[in-house]
Amino acid sequence: MKHKQNEEQIQATIEELRRQLQAYNRAYYELDQPLVEDYQYDQALRQLKELEDAYPQYKREDSPTEKVGGRASEQFAPAVHPQPLLSLENAFNQQDLAAFLHRLQKAGAPQTFVLEQKMDGLSLAVTYIDGKLSTAATRGDGYVGENVTANASTIKTLPHRLTNAPHRLTVRGEAYMPKAAFAALNQEREENGETLFANPRNAAAGSLRQINPAVTAERQLEVFLYDIVDMDAPLPADQETLLNDLSSWGLPVNPQRKICHNLSEIMSYIDEMSEKRHSLAYDTDGIVIKLADLPARKAIGSTAKYPRWAIAYKFPPEQAMTQVQDIVIGVGRTGVLTPTAVLTPTKLAGSVISRATLHNEDLIAAKDIRIGDWVWIHKAGDVIPEVAQVILEKRTGGEQTFVMPQVCPECGSPAIREPGEAARRCQNIACPARIRENLLHFVGKKAMDIDGLGPALIQLLSREGLIRQPADLYDLTREQLTALPGLGEKSADRLLQQLTASKTLPLNRLLFALGIRHVGEKVAATLASAFGDMENLSRATVEDLCAIGEIGEKIAQSVAGFFADPYNRQHLARLQAQGLNFQAAAVVTTGSLAGKTFVLSGALPGMSREEATALILGAGGKTASSVSKKTDYLLLGDKPGSKLAKAKELGVEIVDKEQFLALLGGNAHA
Repeated sequence: MKHKQNEEQIQATIEELRRQLQAYNRAYYELDQPLVEDYQYDQALRQLKELEDAYPQYKREDSPTEKVGGRASEQFAPAVHPQPLLSLENAFNQQDLAAFLHRLQKAGAPQTFVLEQKMDGLSLAVTYIDGKLSTAATRGDGYVGENVTANASTIKTLPHRLTNAPHRLTVRGEAYMPKAAFAALNQEREENGETLFANPRNAAAGSLRQINPAVTAERQLEVFLYDIVDMDAPLPADQETLLNDLSSWGLPVNPQRKICHNLSEIMSYIDEMSEKRHSLAYDTDGIVIKLADLPARKAIGSTAKYPRWAIAYKFPPEQAMTQVQDIVIGVGRTGVLTPTAVLTPTKLAGSVISRATLHNEDLIAAKDIRIGDWVWIHKAGDVIPEVAQVILEKRTGGEQTFVMPQVCPECGSPAIREPGEAARRCQNIACPARIRENLLHFVGKKAMDIDGLGPALIQLLSREGLIRQPADLYDLTREQLTALPGLGEKSADRLLQQLTASKTLPLNRLLFALGIRHVGEKVAATLASAFGDMENLSRATVEDLCAIGEIGEKIAQSVAGFFADPYNRQHLARLQAQGLNFQAAAVVTTGSLAGKTFVLSGALPGMSREEATALILGAGGKTASSVSKKTDYLLLGDKPGSKLAKAKELGVEIVDKEQFLALLGGNAHA
């Protein structure tokens, strides 16, 4: 009877693990919203596999141990892979690797291996026909993925054309978000009150699955290719030759790799990369060990889920234990109140951490983080320190529950949380913290690039009452600056020179510097190009703004609302009177398209909208967001919208990509 009860408990444990892992898979692969850390997922999967191996009578074909990835989303067209895109079995220690090598040795495989970075991104299969990018698809369940060609085409490192490649070629790789881009994206989302991405992998996946390719283009994704899925030519003899072939055709491959011949060499490289990975520009969570010989791989074969000739060594999670001493509130330039944990300083991933962002009150509640708690911290994307989880067993009962303030800690104004937003905001546009952060944004490198104005000087100038808004910067005098403590004549002169030089920057830089909500660098450039000058943009209605393909209703309402505000109009008038440039960058007025106006509709094969626009402007032409009687050409791509019908109605000439390149003539460089 006892034996039966034990088996019933084991079966119940197996079923519970399956249920948990299926929920984890759906959140991770389909929703891009992980419920647990990778390490917790890997351990649960490993426990399930060990139980299924020990009790095969309870194993099922639909178990997470037998299936790859997740189901393809219905919002994209399905893409059937020419060969299954399998997952990788994981190794967590030297013993796991020794067992893997022993299995290959017993199978008679040659003991030469290629070790590559395990990129923490989204698996992608890309097909080229006659050297031209044809389709790009996510892995999905390994057999059917999502057709994300329009989005993948915006990845700058993914070539649209190859050189000397086979006629038909499908390659596999990983789309990823660099650490710097991940940090900038989450900072922007936090300022906008949006939910943050948990890590670069989920940021990359969420970016590649956008309905609007323009959003993907803003996210600065990159890609590395590492395998040939299918081609109408003989495969190379080994992995190193395969990677060199990919590179010779123009595909980006990761240079961080090594050839090894035994366990000692493999572990030595793993130890080396475990330290080096923190200095890489991207996130990597392990090393993939592949049998180098491709014919030997074919002979060894695969399971339904894993190739038997490769394994992924997962780096152990880098975490540190520390105590939350306090939770303090910072106020950003858009008024967002951001809680930050003040920690007992501790070393993590090569640096001493004394603070960790808590993002918003929902995250604090979900993780039940209290002042006085002992916690595990890690770095999201190897960049941003954050609290991974509370160590509940170390609680004493003396911890304090944190309550988010209902008023701004800087100015005492109401802090309001709008419906649908995660952030709470100070409503006072004259809040000292908002003013200070706004000024720092205005003078930033990607905005007005006034290098001599750092946080300390901004704070000093604010405290002295010399600046409250960006326009005040241009009223500063040499006498005022040299009267400040620690600022000599040379420093004052250099700062005034930088301020004068910033006046000549084009409109897109000024638009970004103004800190209009939802207007990043890319949107600022789009607005400047579409409207030409500040006056035209200031008169644009929400409908006018939405007519621009890259501008959605949320951005349009924010921009229109900014220019409708009397305070903002007064500030802009001051900036204009001070001589700042309110015009877009000068356009070419001569060339094969001089005086011609183009409207773009649909996705152009092998050419992004930005590239097409640049070619038009470079040849003296202009672009417009909507079709009118003044439109000379509609440049038509795949899946055009309502602009096609409007062009036909008005008798506007419609051209495809090849006809467009012919019109460009000598200006064509695509």
